[in-house]
Amino acid sequence: MLSRAQLDDAVARQIIDAGQRDRLMALAEGTLDAETVRSTVNASIDENMRLIGGGNDVFVTIGIVMLGAGLFAAASTVLGVGQASVFALMAVFAWAVAEFVTRQHRMRLSSTVLGLGFVAASGELTWLLVSSQFDLAVPDNPLQLAAMRPQLGMAGTVFLGGIALSAVLYFWRFRVPIMAGVIALGLTALAFFYVALFLYDGVTEGRLTMPALEELPELLRSALYMPLVSGLIIFAVGVMFDLRDRERVTIWSDCAFWLHVISAPLLVHPLFIMATGQDVVFGEIEPGTSAMILLAVLITGFVYVALAIDRRSLLIPTLAYFGSLGIYYLINSTANQTGIPPFALILLVVGALIIVFGAGWQRIRNLIVRPTLPTSVLDRLPPIKV
Repeated sequence: MLSRAQLDDAVARQIIDAGQRDRLMALAEGTLDAETVRSTVNASIDENMRLIGGGNDVFVTIGIVMLGAGLFAAASTVLGVGQASVFALMAVFAWAVAEFVTRQHRMRLSSTVLGLGFVAASGELTWLLVSSQFDLAVPDNPLQLAAMRPQLGMAGTVFLGGIALSAVLYFWRFRVPIMAGVIALGLTALAFFYVALFLYDGVTEGRLTMPALEELPELLRSALYMPLVSGLIIFAVGVMFDLRDRERVTIWSDCAFWLHVISAPLLVHPLFIMATGQDVVFGEIEPGTSAMILLAVLITGFVYVALAIDRRSLLIPTLAYFGSLGIYYLINSTANQTGIPPFALILLVVGALIIVFGAGWQRIRNLIVRPTLPTSVLDRLPPIKV
């Protein structure tokens, strides 16, 4: 039988948490009651983001930030501000500290900060090397930027691809979940870059015509297919990770969380513009009946998908976006009739929805998702626990 000292050591090593230790001790002593078990089950059904490992994790994170800032200031003074060697040193620092903090102690917040610091330092280092290799400089006008087109293709590929590659390497070594989001952002930026180059080359080679000013809104609306497709791909990968970890106990669930955070705005913005007919140039929308119906359908669809895959991380950006942009226009007339400021109505509506969903998430899933999906699908989704 494990002793109390061994269980305390397991908590210190983050093998189990303090609550699990106490319940194991209560079980061994015969004092574990049904209410404790029930509260444990209810706590485990929440979407656990696992961002912070405890007070010591926050303490170590503060130390890492202070040490990194001091090292950066000292290196910049000795080696020179903006030198590639400074950012190379910062990347090595982040990797070396992660060998201790992440590999040995699995401190979550500290690992996240170190991962982002490593990618930022690697990205800056890559940019300095690329700009010197391809002789890139900040242009004074767009014509100079066009003259740099031969170098931009390779430079952009190396820079954006380098950011994604650095995140891949860091994830391969340390398994930090936020790197999944960084990889998705890097690849999405790379896809946008290639589309921009394709359109530019099409115009310069005569395959495409330069749009007139009145055609610009429609062109930009068509360009929204790019983020929409990217968002769908990222969302699909996140769902794939969710399906292989229905109980949300492995690192793939944490990776899926960040992918859903990234995919939500990429999906919401294009669909909102396309459905309501908002002018993407001037930001105007006619709050007509069709726009209200389509917006309601979009909100309902996103809420249903978030409930089905058990991801609040998909729903929160959705409510925030629709609340700040879409609902503002659609309830403006109501605000004028009641005298309540539109922003106050938005806060009331969105805040009430968040509280309702937060307090009764699993019950709402049970009422909406369970009766509307076949058992074969429910068996692959995260279980519904009430």
